[in-house]
Amino acid sequence: MKLAVIMDPIDEIIPQKDGTLDLLLEAQSRSYEITYFEQKDLKIMDGKAIGSGKKLQVEDNSDKWFSFKEDHETELSYFDIILMRKDPPFNTEYIYATYILDLAAAEGSLVVNRPDALRNFNEKVSISLFPHVTPKTLISCAEKELRGFIAKQDKTVVKPLDGMGGKSIFIIDKNDLNTRSILEAVTSDFTKTIMAQTYVPEITAGDKRIHIVNGKHCEVLLARIPSETDHRGNLVMGAKPEVQPLSDRDKEICNTIAPTLVENGILFAGIDVIGDFLTEINITSPTGMREIEKYHQYSVSAILFNQLEKILNEK
Repeated sequence: MKLAVIMDPIDEIIPQKDGTLDLLLEAQSRSYEITYFEQKDLKIMDGKAIGSGKKLQVEDNSDKWFSFKEDHETELSYFDIILMRKDPPFNTEYIYATYILDLAAAEGSLVVNRPDALRNFNEKVSISLFPHVTPKTLISCAEKELRGFIAKQDKTVVKPLDGMGGKSIFIIDKNDLNTRSILEAVTSDFTKTIMAQTYVPEITAGDKRIHIVNGKHCEVLLARIPSETDHRGNLVMGAKPEVQPLSDRDKEICNTIAPTLVENGILFAGIDVIGDFLTEINITSPTGMREIEKYHQYSVSAILFNQLEKILNEK
């Protein structure tokens, strides 16, 4: 099996936390031939999707986790599976990369996730498709709309639509005198659309990451419990990881959104659930797999590759 991975610079990742490395370790354990690309290595030439990549070997080692072999240029259709694992921000360069991947998919490569889904299924906005399982949510850049929404909640969470890792997420109390300053910063002076959500107090019990593979939820989740010095349930912000079974409500949320994910070609998603509410659907580069395997010996990555191989065998 020939696998391509498109990711951020591999020498800059945190190996013990990086979900892409977990996927690559699983692929290598299955004797896949792995080729590494960064987004800048992709191009279209005479209607063909082409990449200039490096053969990659990985290790589960926090000091030396990768090595390269020879560089080579090849059509992306050469690969059986292409993992698009470039982290946000989701910008125009990311969109251009999905156009290139469209061509590879048309030639028969299995692109995870499907390029048009990456373009159309914004990780924050997509929860609006399921309002009955989400907190009260406003998506806007207008000061009047945002301030009116905040005035109706005891606490409100505001965050950008293109971020990750808990960056630029704020909690605003109803009468917070810093409200305008925070909104100015997050919206770039009310020119950039953001998300405002009712604060869900169950965040103190953890921001739950649940993986959905080809329409089926995994059997355990990763709860990211905020530290005493930070409200954000993100591991990079100091949250504590804890593996837990799914509740009935967690399963209900998964089963509610799963058909839409499958319909849109989203084979691998990491959804975020706080309390009883869906807050995000991560499809660009969902993580949490490393922690689940470390603390529970349950391999989400193995489940994903089992499904990918099944799909390829049924072609």
